[in-house]
Amino acid sequence: MQDKESIWLRIVERIRTCDLCPLHKYRRNPVPGEGSLNAEILFLGEAPGRREDEMGRPFVGAAGQLLNKLLENINMKRAEVFITNVVKCRPPNNRDPKDEEIKACSIHTDSIISLVKPRVIVTLGNHAGKYIFESLGGKKWLGVSKVRGKVYEINLRLGFKVKVIPTYHPAAALYNPQLRETLENDFRLIVKALNEVRSESRRLTLLDFIKQ
Repeated sequence: MQDKESIWLRIVERIRTCDLCPLHKYRRNPVPGEGSLNAEILFLGEAPGRREDEMGRPFVGAAGQLLNKLLENINMKRAEVFITNVVKCRPPNNRDPKDEEIKACSIHTDSIISLVKPRVIVTLGNHAGKYIFESLGGKKWLGVSKVRGKVYEINLRLGFKVKVIPTYHPAAALYNPQLRETLENDFRLIVKALNEVRSESRRLTLLDFIKQ
């Protein structure tokens, strides 16, 4: 059985040479994602921006600085989580990714989620939320403003169950500072969801022990 690091390097190489959608023509660097391959929490954003395209890393611009701050607020380090996007190459002029681009990139997105196998997925923005709810979860996506503020349990078609926390993309709070407090409230749900899945794991472990 191959270790996670070897599988990850293969995924990175496939993304580096990917030409499944037109976005590869515009990129300087693809942005596969980064973080702990054993992370309990995976953040799924929308698309790399200019700084991400320059550095080949996700969330390193102004939105990334806000994401780091939001993590600090809940006593979490960036290195503890995994961060990626529904498309791994920057769309021209920072436009939204198109549905067909997200679909083409889904082979990479699904590989990453399957590898990390997080317990909690935090979707940042409408495109990420729609992908997890509809493409992987078979649930209707009503838009981030309607579904945020709650923790959802979704059986992914990848073969495992996760807690999903939909919220706004940090970039939205840069344009509309009033959303900052909303994001902070939603990030507190991460701690709640993580405590729940850890508690469930402990109960299952205890049941296994009793059955022996």
